[in-house]
Amino acid sequence: MDAHQQQQLRIVICPWLAMGHLLPCLDLADRLASRGHRVSFVSTPRNISRLPPLRPTVAPLVEFVALPLPRVEGLPEGAESTNDISSSRDMLELHWMASDGLAVPFSEFLDAACAGANKPDWVIVDTFPYWAVTAGAEHKVPCAGLLLCSASMGAAPGPRVHGNEDSRGKNMMFTRGASGLSLTERVSMTLQGCQLVASRSCLELEPESVSASLTNGVAGKPFVTLGLLPPSPRGEDDGDGVVRRWLDAQPPKSVVYIALGSEAQLRAEQVHEMALGLELAAGTRFLWALRKPVDDEVDDADVLPPGFEERTRGRGLVATGWVSQLSVLAHDAVAAFLTHCGWGSTIEGLMYGRPLIMLPIIADQWPNAALMEGKQVGVQVARHGDDGSFDREALAAAICAVMVDQDGIFTANAKKLQMIVADREYHERCIDGFIQQLRSCIQ
Repeated sequence: MDAHQQQQLRIVICPWLAMGHLLPCLDLADRLASRGHRVSFVSTPRNISRLPPLRPTVAPLVEFVALPLPRVEGLPEGAESTNDISSSRDMLELHWMASDGLAVPFSEFLDAACAGANKPDWVIVDTFPYWAVTAGAEHKVPCAGLLLCSASMGAAPGPRVHGNEDSRGKNMMFTRGASGLSLTERVSMTLQGCQLVASRSCLELEPESVSASLTNGVAGKPFVTLGLLPPSPRGEDDGDGVVRRWLDAQPPKSVVYIALGSEAQLRAEQVHEMALGLELAAGTRFLWALRKPVDDEVDDADVLPPGFEERTRGRGLVATGWVSQLSVLAHDAVAAFLTHCGWGSTIEGLMYGRPLIMLPIIADQWPNAALMEGKQVGVQVARHGDDGSFDREALAAAICAVMVDQDGIFTANAKKLQMIVADREYHERCIDGFIQQLRSCIQ
């Protein structure tokens, strides 16, 4: 191997402003730094401050670059991540506008980085910050598009619409709002400006889609897998330990953990249907990490049906604060995971061999759910074809179907996929392949 191949790379990572994107990008930074590469991790001050610490052995090689998020009228103070806002269309558009305002400070950062002897070799750009690709081109730094989604989704880049997806999700993907760009346009602009596309996937989990993308490329660009970036347990817990103590008091494999992510919340009436469905699933214990519904006008007192918590006391806990998902999924009391099927949550559920009860809401969540249902690791909640809604009976039926199958096909298949997700040596080899591709593209 010649000296050029041996040289350590300087890499800039630009994640989208959502914790479900920031955390896997941090895991990627950790893996790159562990191989001696220098990484500049670019985000906003508050987002950086709430990231978990890096391992001491890699921390010296990772520089955190804090770019202040521009103020946009109507966006709450400190709302730097999608976790800080509701998923109403108006609020999301304000957040898009603020994030687009990072284009100038990012270009200034890249200008300074390129002025000295330490010019970056690559900018790794998450799915949506298209302006980072523009800055890379202006500074003659190649960009790799980062798809933190399944290869089956990336094989046809741009969010897909499922027949049962509600109008809110469809509008967000294809309609230009106040920010001036649709979600689909953002994805397309990012990928078209990149020299390489990398997906958080692997051949073992998605043989057909990965093989097709490796052969045909994505968006006309060479394709490479990163592996699944299985996160390392961080030893975190909820702030006051209530969740941990409640789980410790439950029998083994008796609890359904419910969490639907931060990118797309349920409407108020669907939160009520979910609550009433949990009541119908008689005897099922549950831990529900609940976010306030998308309807901004809903008072906190009206989020759940009247008397719900009293009627389910003893078998259920509703947590409205921050919950450490990894810690919950790792707990012996958890039997199944009711999830929106965001790719990160899907990987985390499988990492602990939890069968899935699937309730996709928007974008890649639908093909992710279809992929997992095809692998028979769980069931989808039946939906109404006209608006994507579900009812309490369908939710209870899906929960019961998985919970009564604890020693059956869903659990067995989840355990098989666990062997793939938890094979860290395999995923480290994927990272090595990614780095080799980065080097080969700049030779």
